[in-house]
Amino acid sequence: MTSPERIAEHLVLPGVLTAEQAAETVAGILAVQREDGAIPWFRGHHLDPWDHVEAAMALDAAGEHAAAARAYAWLARHQNADGSWYAAYHDGDPERVTDRSRESNFVAYVAAGVWHHHLSTGDDAFLDRMWPVVYAAVEFVLALQQPGGQIGWKREPSGEPVTDALLTGSSSIHQALRCALAIAEAREEPQPDWELAAGALGHAIRRHPERFLDKSRYSMDWYYPVLGGAVTGEEARARIDASWDAFVVPGLGVRCVVPNPWVTGGESCELALALWAVGESDRALTILQDVQHLRAANGMYWTGYVFEGATEADKAMWPEEQTSWTAGSLLLAVAALGGEEATVAVFGGERLPVGLEPDCCGT
Repeated sequence: MTSPERIAEHLVLPGVLTAEQAAETVAGILAVQREDGAIPWFRGHHLDPWDHVEAAMALDAAGEHAAAARAYAWLARHQNADGSWYAAYHDGDPERVTDRSRESNFVAYVAAGVWHHHLSTGDDAFLDRMWPVVYAAVEFVLALQQPGGQIGWKREPSGEPVTDALLTGSSSIHQALRCALAIAEAREEPQPDWELAAGALGHAIRRHPERFLDKSRYSMDWYYPVLGGAVTGEEARARIDASWDAFVVPGLGVRCVVPNPWVTGGESCELALALWAVGESDRALTILQDVQHLRAANGMYWTGYVFEGATEADKAMWPEEQTSWTAGSLLLAVAALGGEEATVAVFGGERLPVGLEPDCCGT
């Protein structure tokens, strides 16, 4: 188990985590990880590639670099020939695929994780090993890019592309593409086609909401364009302010979807990261403090809480699960507020390409 003495100062945050609490949360994620490196939501549930990477990034932020490296090695071993991964594996078992669709944002996120691990460790050999994995993943994703810049949601098990695009997924891909470009630059292997793709994607996110399916009831569609780095500065702050009252429940956290009376830990912690990225650290801290009612006795976090109902019994933690990715999102948000260098670089945009929007995309 990770000891409190090993917990870095950046994971200690007043009203959120003490060193002892941070150590419990890190140990909880490590307990979920399989010997082969896979990190399912919790043991007996499924693994999806995006949340697997999120948990691995949290382990790196906590200094558990060997465990994080095992998680990336799992991805390298089980990447499909087309550069993708399947959407779900039972308990992280590569032989027990439960969803054979291949979602574009799930596939892209490996680039964010690999760049984060490299910045955390300075391990050039790791970057060399993972470059073919990242390259193939990005090429799979960009084959789903539409003429308007948005990225199609997925390929069906049959291989049929789903060209409808999700704003949250495309925003996550925007961040991942910038990380992939940073990796390419570090390896002195420029990828101008990726630059054009990232520029067109960012423009679509900022200026063409009509190119995405309308999921505006979901809080992720609200803050992800900011979290993914496509919307910045005053425009980002205005976006956050415009829907604050719709999604934020004071003292409890962030609704997953309006009008449902259900706050969730993952969305709350991701909003905190987005707030921190636009210089709103005080509001980010408040959100992280509010969400501590989801903390379980073992240091993990319940997925969400239903805060209204006909009776007191209707108010409950729901679903009854403590997920590795909820704990991971909390640790990453705390690490960003604490100034942990790699997390700051990935989520704050430091050392990531800027100015990618091409001149042709003025409309």
